[in-house]
Amino acid sequence: MNNINKTVERLPLTNDYVFKRVFAKEGNENILKDLLEAVLDIKIEKVEVQNPEIPKEAIEDKLSVLDIKAQLDEKTIVDIEMQMTNEHNIKYRSLVYLSKNVSGQLQIGKEYAELKKSIVINFLNFEYYRRNSYHQVARMKFEKTREDEYVEMGYSNEEEIATESVEMHFIELPKFKKKNPGVENKIEQWLWTIIGEEEKIEMAEKDNKEIKKAIEIVDTMSMDKRERELYEARLKGEFNYSISINIAKKEGEEIGKKAGRLEGKNEQKLEIAKKMLSKKMPIKEIKEITGLTDEEIKKLKVN
Repeated sequence: MNNINKTVERLPLTNDYVFKRVFAKEGNENILKDLLEAVLDIKIEKVEVQNPEIPKEAIEDKLSVLDIKAQLDEKTIVDIEMQMTNEHNIKYRSLVYLSKNVSGQLQIGKEYAELKKSIVINFLNFEYYRRNSYHQVARMKFEKTREDEYVEMGYSNEEEIATESVEMHFIELPKFKKKNPGVENKIEQWLWTIIGEEEKIEMAEKDNKEIKKAIEIVDTMSMDKRERELYEARLKGEFNYSISINIAKKEGEEIGKKAGRLEGKNEQKLEIAKKMLSKKMPIKEIKEITGLTDEEIKKLKVN
């Protein structure tokens, strides 16, 4: 661990507040550029962060998303999010962000061909997809041509991608950790840094100056009382949100169970009433025994 951080625990990059402070702050564009080059496996000339600010009210509000929106080389819009806990909705969230990236570019008189490519990158601190890879890349693809719809057009190799304009990335950190690779390339170096594996970070810092800068920023934040307070406030907001969701879920399950039990009892009453009616018992006695109303019993007689 760096000298500056020997007595204080380093703040985790898996926290969305810390993540955004490091990668979105003005002056840190080269750090973000290096991370994006690693994830997207492309060369980037310029990165422009479009939402570097962190609204004060967003710190304790878990519903506020601390994502990073950036433009790459004036031709690609990227939305990056660090997701700490599994809320079982990431594939829907990612689709919403992707749609906003596209629709947000549409202006009156603008040609569709002028739209910039839209990419969403999700760093997940949990396993999500049933796939044997820690880095999932989703694009809009055509389904395999059906035999009953086949037309001989002379194409030996059919196009597979419907459009290159949209792309979603899902990086599952626990799967990467389970694979346990070295630090041979940028993506491995950055993911070990985000996870916080100290031995691997020290190795990565020797090869990558941007990782060294990022760690220095995190260590400085870790020593700053105000930064730790903001981090802890965000952590508290996430905790309270998770607790409220779990309580609501349990209450909903209990209400459902009670409703099911009541429905079951009512069905039993109806069955008993049917048998009584078949034996020509008086309506008054059926009402007293089952507790059913005149209307409910009349419906049974009709049926």
